[in-house]
Amino acid sequence: MKSYSLLLFVLLSSLYCSTSSALTSKAFIQCLNAHYSEDSTPISQVIYTPKNSSYTSVLEFSIQDLRFNDPSRTKPLVIVTPVRESQIQTVLYCAKKHKIQIRIRGGGHDFEGLSYSSTSPIQFVMIDMLNLRSVDVDVANGTAWVGSGANLGELYYRIAEKSSTYGFPGGVWVTVGTGGFLSGGGYGTLKRKYGLGADNVLDARFIDVNGRILDRESMGEDLFWAIRGGIASNFGVVIAWKLKLVAVPEIVTIFGVKRTLEQNGTELLHKWQTIAPQLDRDLYLRAEIITVTQDGIRTV
Repeated sequence: MKSYSLLLFVLLSSLYCSTSSALTSKAFIQCLNAHYSEDSTPISQVIYTPKNSSYTSVLEFSIQDLRFNDPSRTKPLVIVTPVRESQIQTVLYCAKKHKIQIRIRGGGHDFEGLSYSSTSPIQFVMIDMLNLRSVDVDVANGTAWVGSGANLGELYYRIAEKSSTYGFPGGVWVTVGTGGFLSGGGYGTLKRKYGLGADNVLDARFIDVNGRILDRESMGEDLFWAIRGGIASNFGVVIAWKLKLVAVPEIVTIFGVKRTLEQNGTELLHKWQTIAPQLDRDLYLRAEIITVTQDGIRTV
């Protein structure tokens, strides 16, 4: 009898959660439609729920690690892919009104898949920035405005289109989103000379939890400091970043040295740790430790 009662409880709980999610989703979408008044791009065109045929393709579009797409993980109640700032403002208003958590996705590279899934049964809305990915490079002033939806590869490409002697201290993986990279304190191969990517942010266009659009001056230096390394989504939504471009040579030399433990790899790594801090800042050395099979024997 106890087993039947337990089964009935589980079924009723699942039914309640499903019904609750459906009601919350419906109320949230009604709120979006009621409070978004611009006719040029109806907000209904950028809303996706599990009932939409495009929901899965939009969700999986930029997932880099399929482990986090496991059916056991909670997925977004609603996905919004805004094309206008006003749509983001409306999402923030309605999420606040209905007490729904918001998660923001740029490149989908976060190591725990937290921007688009959860291990707990919480209800959340995902704002996917994929449509806000413009990159405007100003060579004359050595700056660039980049949308939070653009990835690092797009940023590098647009800079290279305009100049062979400008670059940006971004990361190695070109599919990483600029929004997450900058707000999370990301670093790359130019860090010894130019620091973190966040160190080279001059300004930002930011929407706070109350829907106000702010720049560096109006948000103040404390908040501007926080969004550059303190995860911007803790405070609001960054729409775009103004970056300081850095000088780079037209020709760069790259080389690699491979050594196993049997080939004095340990000694080489120790030597690298000793001399690396003393080297010229124009030289970047990176050590990777991986397992390999050599002559049928696994080694490092």
